[in-house]
Amino acid sequence: MKWEIIGGSAFPMLKFSLEKDENIKAQANAMVAMSSNLVLKGKVDGGIGKAIGRMFSGESFFMQHVTAKNHPGWVMFASSIPGGIADVEIKPGKELTVQKNGFLAGTPGIDVASKMQSLTKGILSGEGFFILKLSGTGTAFLHTYGSIYTIDIPAGEQILIDNGHLVAWSSDMKYSITKGAASWVSSVTSGEGLACRFTGPGRVLIQTRNPSGFGSWLFPYLPIPKPSSR
Repeated sequence: MKWEIIGGSAFPMLKFSLEKDENIKAQANAMVAMSSNLVLKGKVDGGIGKAIGRMFSGESFFMQHVTAKNHPGWVMFASSIPGGIADVEIKPGKELTVQKNGFLAGTPGIDVASKMQSLTKGILSGEGFFILKLSGTGTAFLHTYGSIYTIDIPAGEQILIDNGHLVAWSSDMKYSITKGAASWVSSVTSGEGLACRFTGPGRVLIQTRNPSGFGSWLFPYLPIPKPSSR
C-alpha cells in the first residue's frame, strides 16, 4: 500500500494505491474518486457499540471500506472542511486522543472508538463529553482546519494550548482546563478564555486555524433574513 497527499496545502486530497487484496477505511462520504475495479462498502466498523460511540464523537455510524478485490487500484479521499491532512503513526500502547470530527482515514490495523471525558472537561473544553480514541497498529490520517503542527513535550514540562487549536494528543498525557491568560479578567479581555494545560511527556497536535474564530469573523458578513410580510 502506498499513499500520498495531493492537491496543495489548502484543499488537499489523500490518494491510496492499493495492491490486490489490500484495503483502507475512511469516514463516511470521504471518497472523491476511485478506479472502477475497487469495491466500496459501508460497514459498522468495530461493532454496534463502537459505532454508536463514534456518533457521539461527531463521526459517522458507518465507515467506508475500500478493497482491491482482484486487481490493484487507487482511491482518493478528502475532508469536508478546508485545511490540512496529517498522517500519524499509531503503535500498541501509544493511543492517540483526537478531537471530534478529526478522523479521516486509517489503515486496517487502526481501531477507532469513542472516549468519554469528565463532566468538567466535557463542558469547558469545547469538544463535548465524547471524543475519539485511536489505537492498534498502523497509520491514521487526521483532517484539520488549517495546517497541522506537532509539539513534542518533554517530561515535566507544561504548555498551554487554546482549545480551538487543539487536534490530538497522547492519551496517557495529563491535562487540565484552565484560564488562557494570567488572570480571569485578562482571559476575557484578551479573547483567550479557556485553554488546555498539558504536562509532558507526550505529543500534541495543533491546527493553525480556529473554527470558532472563523465563525466570529464571518458572522457580521452574513445576510440578515428579512421578516416575511403577510
